[in-house]
Amino acid sequence: MAKERVLITGGAGFLGSHLCDRFLKEGYSVIAMDNLITGDLRNIEHLFKHADFEFYHHDVSSFVHVPGDLKYILHFASPASPIDYLKIPIQTLKVGSLGTHNLLGLARVKKARILVASTSEIYGDPLIHPQVEEYYGNVNPIGPRGVYDEAKRFQEAITMAYHTYHGLETRIIRIFNTYGPRMRLNDGRVLPAFIGQALRGEDLTVFGDGSQTRSFCYVDDQVEGIFRLLMSDYHLPVNIGNPDEITIGDFAEEIVKLTGTKQKVVYKPLPQDDPKQRQPNTTKAKEILGWEAKVSRSEGLKITYEYFKSLPQEVLYQRDHKNFEKFIR
Repeated sequence: MAKERVLITGGAGFLGSHLCDRFLKEGYSVIAMDNLITGDLRNIEHLFKHADFEFYHHDVSSFVHVPGDLKYILHFASPASPIDYLKIPIQTLKVGSLGTHNLLGLARVKKARILVASTSEIYGDPLIHPQVEEYYGNVNPIGPRGVYDEAKRFQEAITMAYHTYHGLETRIIRIFNTYGPRMRLNDGRVLPAFIGQALRGEDLTVFGDGSQTRSFCYVDDQVEGIFRLLMSDYHLPVNIGNPDEITIGDFAEEIVKLTGTKQKVVYKPLPQDDPKQRQPNTTKAKEILGWEAKVSRSEGLKITYEYFKSLPQEVLYQRDHKNFEKFIR
């Protein structure tokens, strides 16, 4: 009997590659699709010899064709860091709009269930804390983060429209800060930024006064939440993240202690529209999915730090953008 097939867009990215691992482990046949604009084949090269794994080098913003049956589609194709928004703002908007439209159409043709990856960024700089799924957000559509925030908000809207109008089986996950092996070291997100600076012997850069907060979820917990939501019967958005909140200033000190760096923490002005607080309310995930984060930040950081330490020197010193520091979030 043929195995059920799963399409994972953004399959060569950080989360996408871990999802490929998970679905192969669960006994599915996996198709990873990625245009490699921010993804990296090194994340999935260990899967190329797997009999149940295929890779399609394709941009989902163009027409998407996959021969044969599909049971599930997981749409994770999107740039996901502020540096990316600056470099490729149009592509960021297109993959959230045109790409999502194409994949919803594919799901309809294949009669497949589709899960789309939304984000805590749809809440913008939130006026309520912690963030619940019923909160509509506080987003600047023309600010530097607008191309990502509004792409994801449109993605949710069109997904719900397909669910309501066409009866398509859809799932929407709102992902909060996630970390772990295979993150891009210099992509501008705060955790890899701090670890990269520590490994290079640079001062750790905190923007603002350090009082803004984030909540970090280890990748294995995130993947478990994604899997459970896909297999559930719930079609409205669900937050998946670790509610263990920490200020950026305290987090910088944690990284100093973890890495043993002798460098100091320096403070610079906060970028425009940078969220002051980010903490998920995960009540729905607990009640509907029976899910909650299991991996402590100290445990996850140790694993992630060992991964970054193992990277080649040329990766450690590579910059994704000349204005890198402006966009650390």
